[in-house]
Amino acid sequence: MTRPKIFGIAGWKNSGKTGLAVRLVSELVARGYRVSTIKHAHHDFDIDKVGADSYRHRQAGAHEVTIVSGTRYAIMHELRGAPEPSFEEILARLAPCDLVLIEGYKREPIPKIEARRLDAANRTPLAPEDPHIAAIAADHPVPDAALPVFNLDDTKAIADFVIRLTGLA
Repeated sequence: MTRPKIFGIAGWKNSGKTGLAVRLVSELVARGYRVSTIKHAHHDFDIDKVGADSYRHRQAGAHEVTIVSGTRYAIMHELRGAPEPSFEEILARLAPCDLVLIEGYKREPIPKIEARRLDAANRTPLAPEDPHIAAIAADHPVPDAALPVFNLDDTKAIADFVIRLTGLA
């Protein structure tokens, strides 16, 4: 299996990463690409509700819980004290696709765009310190930027950039 193209969206909390990721997935899928996503969370999270059968299986100590229906399936893997899997280990578990869009993992050495919003919790630019940031998407002017700068809401232009940069075209 050939490794899919990878592109990331990095930024601080409330910088617009999720909104941009969702818009890019919609745009790229509409253009005929098969896109998968990986989102890194910096906190404990749950995707099944307390009391649900899957929750009860997990609470009972199951290593992996798979929920399957006629429309989707999900596999939850409990680490139970083991270290968080590496980015590459997670990537290896994905089904084949054209592009994997990464939200978070801001320190991974992958091509990415930096999302910036005036409302972000932290507005310290990542780009000067990260050579893998290829562009900036912001909701405000970015004077003296050494990289291409896109309006955070210009999804079509950002999608064109991602396609060119990753060689998807």
